[in-house]
Amino acid sequence: MENSVHKAGFVSIIGKPNVGKSTLMNKLTGERLSIITSKAQTTRHRIMGIISGDDFQVVYSDTPGMLKPAYELQSSMMKFVNTAMEDADVVLLVTDFFDSYDDDLLAKLKNLSQPIILIVNKIDLDKGGQTESKIAEWESKLKFKEVLPVSALNGNGVEMVFQSILKLLPIHPAFFPKDSLTDKPEKFFASEIIREKIFINYKKEVPYSTEVEIETFHEDEDIIHIRAIIYVERRSQKGILIGHKGSMLKKVGTAARIDMEKFFQKKIFLETYVKVAEDWRKKSRTLKGFGY
Repeated sequence: MENSVHKAGFVSIIGKPNVGKSTLMNKLTGERLSIITSKAQTTRHRIMGIISGDDFQVVYSDTPGMLKPAYELQSSMMKFVNTAMEDADVVLLVTDFFDSYDDDLLAKLKNLSQPIILIVNKIDLDKGGQTESKIAEWESKLKFKEVLPVSALNGNGVEMVFQSILKLLPIHPAFFPKDSLTDKPEKFFASEIIREKIFINYKKEVPYSTEVEIETFHEDEDIIHIRAIIYVERRSQKGILIGHKGSMLKKVGTAARIDMEKFFQKKIFLETYVKVAEDWRKKSRTLKGFGY
C-alpha cells in the first residue's frame, strides 16, 4: 500500500457469549482492554480499541454477547451490539465449534450490508475435522467475505485477520489521534478490572448482580488514588461480597490493585465499599445512572 493512501474504519466484533470476542480483541489491539473471564456476559459495554500505523487506523469494537434479552440490563447491552453493527465498515462474526444460531440472529446478520468475516475460533480444541464441518455449516447459512480459522488464545491466525481487515477498510483519514488506544476514560478500566476480579472470585449470581462505580480517581505524579463503590442488588449479596471480617473484599481489592498497577504503570491506592441498589438490573433509571 502506498503511503499517500490512508485507510481507516470501524470493525465490530460480534457473536454469542463466550466465543472469545474479548480475547480476539485484546490480541488484535495488543492491549488488555476487554475483561476476560470464563463466565458469559462479562462484557456489558461496547469497548473500542484503536490501532494506528502510518497509513491506517483500525477502530475495533468489542461488544456484549448476542442473546435474547431477559431483563432491562440485557436490553441495553443488545442496543450496544446493534449500534456497533450499524456503525461498522467490517463485521467480524466470531464463532466456535459449539456455536449455533437461531433464525432471529441469522436474519439480523443477513440484513447487514457490510462485509462479514467469519472467525471460527478455538481451533486449538479441534479434535479432528470439526473446523471444516463448522465452516461448511456456516457457509450454507450466510455469505462471507472471508472465513478464517483462528485460536485467539494462542494468537494463531490473528495476523491473517488483521490483513483481511486492512484490505476491506475504506480510504479515509484517521478518526482519532494516532496515539489513542481507546475511546473509554481511565476510570472505566479501573471499574472493569475490579469487576473482573469479582467474576473470578465469586460464584453463581453474585458477579452478574454487581456494578462498579469509580467515585474518585485522583492522579498524582507517582500514585493514583481510587475510591470504588461496588453495588449489589440485595442485602444478602453484600455479606457474601464482603466475606468473613472483610476477607473476600480484601482479596478482590488486592488482586485489582496489582492489575491496575500493571495497566496504569503507577502505584495505586485503592479503597472499595459495598452498597445495595435494589434490583438495579431491572430499573431503567438506575441503569442510565450506570451508563447503560
